[in-house]
Amino acid sequence: MSGFEQFDIDFYQSNYTVNNQEQDQNGSETTGSLCGSKRGQTGNEPQLDAFAHPEMLSSSQPYTGQIFQPAYSSEFPSDNTHPDSFDEEPPLLEELGINFDHIWQKTLTVLNPMKPADGSIMNETDLTGPMVFCLALGATLLLAGKVHFGYVYGMSAIGCTGIHALLNLMSIASVSYGCVASVLGYCLLPMVILSSYAVIFSLQGTLGTLLALIIIGWCSLSASKIFTSALAMEGQQLLVAYPCALLYGLFALMTVF
Repeated sequence: MSGFEQFDIDFYQSNYTVNNQEQDQNGSETTGSLCGSKRGQTGNEPQLDAFAHPEMLSSSQPYTGQIFQPAYSSEFPSDNTHPDSFDEEPPLLEELGINFDHIWQKTLTVLNPMKPADGSIMNETDLTGPMVFCLALGATLLLAGKVHFGYVYGMSAIGCTGIHALLNLMSIASVSYGCVASVLGYCLLPMVILSSYAVIFSLQGTLGTLLALIIIGWCSLSASKIFTSALAMEGQQLLVAYPCALLYGLFALMTVF
């Protein structure tokens, strides 16, 4: 036993005692528990640093955006530099070339032969009014017991072709076929009035013939006025009115007889 006691004395020669060893062991256990709890908290936190943008990590400014409304940066401009909005689109009738204001102005120009014509408006290819007036002429003839729809459209097409060729020969500026058809169709409105009168009263007499001549002169005067203003044909109105009177005379013959 003396040998073992001597071994214990030699082993504890330093200031390190058994009590100090127990205190160190308790301290190490406390430190280990604290480190373990910190590691557990660190493991529970989402690792956002691995997926975060470098600029977001470097900047210390707080996020000022709203929920579901991300803040856009000027470094990444959006592709919608030219947004298409339904409010900026023109109306459907304007895209189709139907302008009721211009139709009304052309109608007033035809109804008043003494009114000066606007060449910029009359030089448009607008076939909405002519189609309506041709249909109205055929309908009024039908009410009078005359089925002449084919004659109305056929004579209109042949007459527009002849007037178109004549105007291209007489004027310096060229004119399109659609413009000629538009002007001749709008000037057919007085003939519609004559055809409406023929539904109620008979035109086969002196009064009917006189009324038909007035309507022919009205239509040809309005058409020649519009053509001379649109094509800058000063002093040639009577030359243009003569072939127009021949064309409208055919419509008057259908109306009277």
